[in-house]
Amino acid sequence: MVWWLIATAASAFVKGLCGFANTLVFDTIMGFTADPALITPVEVVINTPSNCIMVWRERQYIQWKKCLPVTALIILGSIPGMLMLKSFNAQWLKAVFGVIVALLGVEMLLRDLHHQKMKSNPVVLTLIGLLSGVMCGLFGIGALTAAYMSRVTDDTASFRANICVAFLANAVFRCAAYAWLGIITWETVKISLLMLPVMVVFVLLGMRCARLLPEKLVKRCVTVALIISGLALVIKNVI
Repeated sequence: MVWWLIATAASAFVKGLCGFANTLVFDTIMGFTADPALITPVEVVINTPSNCIMVWRERQYIQWKKCLPVTALIILGSIPGMLMLKSFNAQWLKAVFGVIVALLGVEMLLRDLHHQKMKSNPVVLTLIGLLSGVMCGLFGIGALTAAYMSRVTDDTASFRANICVAFLANAVFRCAAYAWLGIITWETVKISLLMLPVMVVFVLLGMRCARLLPEKLVKRCVTVALIISGLALVIKNVI
């Protein structure tokens, strides 16, 4: 139970600070001590209220025209995702996505260091949006969604608000699917309920830190988290 507490606290803090990367943190910590068949449904159940908290707290920054297209793509991404898993090696698919995510993160960091304003190319945005939908639908990992949102939002508050709308819709969809398939069990619910207070405290702490820290520092934390997320996917699925 100690590892569940550590994983929940760490992932919730990262969620509150950056708005994403919590799934990779949670899965990485728990991957050494628990069955993946239990880790994923617990993470999804815990992640649903964390997204609710962030969406509510940052609701004034929600821009529906920016978050609804990606929200639709994420939900629809589960359909081709299921078909792709039958034909492709999931590990190599994750590694490819990881390379894309890391490169996008490096490009964002270089632009930020050189003080260049990020241009929103419609073709690039569409491509990133489509890939983010497939990736989130397949694996529940929102790193590419973060890359998309970083290009269409101007500050970290808007970034967190809009990305969490998309993640909330995905979490609700996955919870319903997992419940229907019997993946969410009583043990899943029991662990999730025990972790709920920890999640609330640390997600609020992360959000508080995001407000206290300078905007530029938080933005760079998001970019670094994106790069680390991509590299983690590559290392975990290739080595």
